[in-house]
Amino acid sequence: MKLNKPNLTRLAPEVALPAYALSATRHGIAHIGVGGFHRAHQAYYTDALMNLGEGLDWSICGVGLRAEDRRARDDLAGQDYLFTLFELGDTDDTQVRVIGAISDMLLAEDGTQVLIDKLASPDIRIVSLTITEGGYCIDDSSGEFMAQLPQIQHDLAHPNSPKTVFGFLCAALAKRRAAGISAFTLMSCDNLPHNGAVTRKALLAFAALRDADLRDWIAANVSFPNAMVDRITPITSSAHRLQLHDEHGIDDAWPVVCEPFVQWVLEDNFVNGRPAWEKVGVQFTDDVTPYEEMKIKLLNGSHLALTYLGFLKGYRFVHEAMNDPLFVRYMRAYMDLDVTPQLAPVPGIDLTQYKNTLVERFSNQAIADQLERVCSDGSSKFPKFIVPTINRLIADGRDTRRAALVVAAWAIYLKGVDENGNAYSIPDPRAEFCQALVVDDPLITQRLLEVEEIFGTAIPHSAEFVAAFEWCCNSLREHGVTRTLERVLAD
Repeated sequence: MKLNKPNLTRLAPEVALPAYALSATRHGIAHIGVGGFHRAHQAYYTDALMNLGEGLDWSICGVGLRAEDRRARDDLAGQDYLFTLFELGDTDDTQVRVIGAISDMLLAEDGTQVLIDKLASPDIRIVSLTITEGGYCIDDSSGEFMAQLPQIQHDLAHPNSPKTVFGFLCAALAKRRAAGISAFTLMSCDNLPHNGAVTRKALLAFAALRDADLRDWIAANVSFPNAMVDRITPITSSAHRLQLHDEHGIDDAWPVVCEPFVQWVLEDNFVNGRPAWEKVGVQFTDDVTPYEEMKIKLLNGSHLALTYLGFLKGYRFVHEAMNDPLFVRYMRAYMDLDVTPQLAPVPGIDLTQYKNTLVERFSNQAIADQLERVCSDGSSKFPKFIVPTINRLIADGRDTRRAALVVAAWAIYLKGVDENGNAYSIPDPRAEFCQALVVDDPLITQRLLEVEEIFGTAIPHSAEFVAAFEWCCNSLREHGVTRTLERVLAD
């Protein structure tokens, strides 16, 4: 059955449908970067609130700034912006649910002014973002906004025909200010430490270069809540679409597949109202820092600890790595011995249970989470997910070999051939640059670790870490993944 509004009532009885009239909703949120995670997370929570008969004025208008967003828009538009949330787990408590919280999607290349006008509309009270870790244009080594980037320079020179998220946001906010329209809340949903603060720093840096008075108005009127967001959402594959069709009779061009687990801890800092998301499980707090640290260092850090080693071994799904007892032992050792001592107490969270849950979630075979997805954008992920842990280990004088193995595995992975001789591409915007760093084995340490925007300054100057990194690289080359894990765990 083709998914669209006329066919909703004809879907199988196990499929949960919107409990609200789709025609009764109106836009309150514009979301930039519509992908699987946004739809499985923010749109999921918004839809759940609407199912209670509330929040109907918080429908989401999607925004695409990239040419490749056209297919996503076309797929959604072809089914009245409905999509299926397809939970997959190793138990029977999963669900198949049609989400109606997104009701339009605008593309920048279809009309710059139309998009600016939408963002400037008084109906839009929240603009949210999933633009990836690297999309904020912050230099990880200096913490400064990278104003020299060509696309940023373009937007500064052509403020009325922007291409970047910062150009569009400033154009819309300038129009709101001129018209006396209240500012919106700018809410990041990306996996970044202090993502709201990062968003604020980037936007204010751009605005200062564009218009100092606008910068000051934004600083005084826009809020930037920090958030911890969590739900494993693999890339939707053809196999997923066929499974949804065969098991539940739904013909969906772009369903979203996700695990049953979902969490959102959000700073209650909104200048122009917000949905009552707390009624559907969102945890509001004054300080998300301990939750961020827990999630980024344990979940995201452990993901990277598994992913490059797993790919080198020849595995292609996360659950395949978790079916290998050596990988589970290594992940637990990394979490228990390296990360947990660095974490402050997390209100309402038992860290031991949280780590046990991570093992269960990563072992979810039904979801078939791709290692390639987790491998992607390593050059942006390392500074946020792994380097802070390593820096603390160095500062505390603790053993760094387990953490060094994460970096060494990435270095060997960048060569593009696993230990079975299978070649693969590197899914990273900086792939060519990163691969050039590992061409000559004798120079890998010098070239890779001294890339300051990835590894900072402490790591290349730590003799103990450098020695551990070189030991791990040599072991992976000479003995392979399994033997290296055995040696590291024996130590």
